[in-house]
Amino acid sequence: MQEIPFYMVDAFSDRTFGGNAAAVCPLFEWLPDETLLKMAQEHNQSETAYFVRTDSGFELRWFTTQGEINLCGHATLASAHVIFEYLDYPETEIHFSTRFVGELIVSRSGDWLTLNFPAWATETVEPPALLLEALGLDTYEEIRVARDYLVVLKTQQQLEALTPDIHAMLPLGKMICVTAPGENHDFVSRFFCPGESVAEDPVTGSAHSMLIPYWGEKLGKTKMQARQISARGGDLRCEWQGDRVLMSGQATTYIIGSVYLREGELS
Repeated sequence: MQEIPFYMVDAFSDRTFGGNAAAVCPLFEWLPDETLLKMAQEHNQSETAYFVRTDSGFELRWFTTQGEINLCGHATLASAHVIFEYLDYPETEIHFSTRFVGELIVSRSGDWLTLNFPAWATETVEPPALLLEALGLDTYEEIRVARDYLVVLKTQQQLEALTPDIHAMLPLGKMICVTAPGENHDFVSRFFCPGESVAEDPVTGSAHSMLIPYWGEKLGKTKMQARQISARGGDLRCEWQGDRVLMSGQATTYIIGSVYLREGELS
């Protein structure tokens, strides 16, 4: 039997029940992908992060209940929190190597952790009619796209009032980030995930890879304050550095435990 440490962390929050929860499992070596997926399904969180220590840092991967994904901000923040708080890691900077987006760096300053992520440029597109229908939108400022759709609205109030038909978004084949200028922040956002187990993501670090460059250019700023206005909500300190973005948040541990895998469950 193999015992694997298990942590559940509320990322982008300084309190329990805020931000976005992620499961985190440090591994001694990589298990088969099928086992990692079954574990993520058992945890039933939006993402489970797995990492393995290497000579130069850590290898990091993220799984939803449906499969491996190419980038996850909140689970990266949660992983860094576990390493800094529980694994006797003496440095103030962690280097993660990933399969799809290269090296990611997380640094610590006090209670705040800063993700160094790639910046994603967006381009204007003519919106599919289905996108507007599913969001229930009659008016919008502009529609852009990178990995996900980026829908820009005029006011925070308009964003808060959205009640989208998540199921109707499935044929679009993309996630949908909706954003607007903030009343008390530089910008606010919401993130919808058709086809995933969590219909609206509470706080989405990866979406800020495109939000930060967009609003940085629009506002003429390199440093900004952002909030994702989901039911749980989360605050981010943001900085645009050309082809990289920095996003800072706090994290709170909710559960520490163990996963037990028998011999036949390891392959």
